[in-house]
Amino acid sequence: MNSLKELYAYREMIFSLVRKDLRTRYKGSVLGFLWTFVNPLLQLIVNSVVFSVIMRVQMDKYYIYMFVGLLPWIFFCNCLQAGTTSVVSGQDLIKKIYFPRLVLPIATVSAAFMNMLFSMVVMFGALYVSGKGITDQIIYLPLLLLLLYSLGLGLTFVFSACNVYLRDLEHILGIITMSMFYVTPILYPISMVPERLLKVLYVNPMTPMVLAFQDVLYYQRAPHLDTLVIVIAYAAIALVAGYFIFQRLQRNFVEEL
Repeated sequence: MNSLKELYAYREMIFSLVRKDLRTRYKGSVLGFLWTFVNPLLQLIVNSVVFSVIMRVQMDKYYIYMFVGLLPWIFFCNCLQAGTTSVVSGQDLIKKIYFPRLVLPIATVSAAFMNMLFSMVVMFGALYVSGKGITDQIIYLPLLLLLLYSLGLGLTFVFSACNVYLRDLEHILGIITMSMFYVTPILYPISMVPERLLKVLYVNPMTPMVLAFQDVLYYQRAPHLDTLVIVIAYAAIALVAGYFIFQRLQRNFVEEL
């Protein structure tokens, strides 16, 4: 409770860091903040042409299926890439002033989350234009977003703290996330996976997460209960374990940095 109270006391610092990240992300570019919408829009257009016109994947509105899975995946990757270096990148602040070190990974994950929310504007537009539309099942989306944020934040707590002591971690994670992409049902439906390999795919926390997003936004149905339970378990474990690991490792941040 003391940590939560302290974080609340430093909420303005978190908001300030998030604003700074969003403002400087495209600083100096012609389109500026509009790139937040242009990037996902261009991905959607390219995927539509490649998989619907050239490769002709036999799946109804496959480009929507893939785009729905890509959005949470991109957020997850941003958490691991930018979040892992958040403490090391903020070493000047850490050495100069006191503040809860949790602020750094929280601000990084929150900025990535805000960026994803802006990108979802394009996704909703694509759902409307494609004819799929938005159904009542959208009520599950806030819960899924909260769980996705919790999962990303928990893992970022762990990796940002460990990266202070093992600087190779950010490069290792780049290889791991690249491999994880192909064992996450984004490019293919889970029905194509042999039953004997399903348990292996579910070791990847993003597998049930992406499936839940696909259920709500692509198949337009309530997430399967077993999938939702697994997602909740992964998010809760990551957040709680990540918090305690970060708190334990942060004691020697100043010496290591």
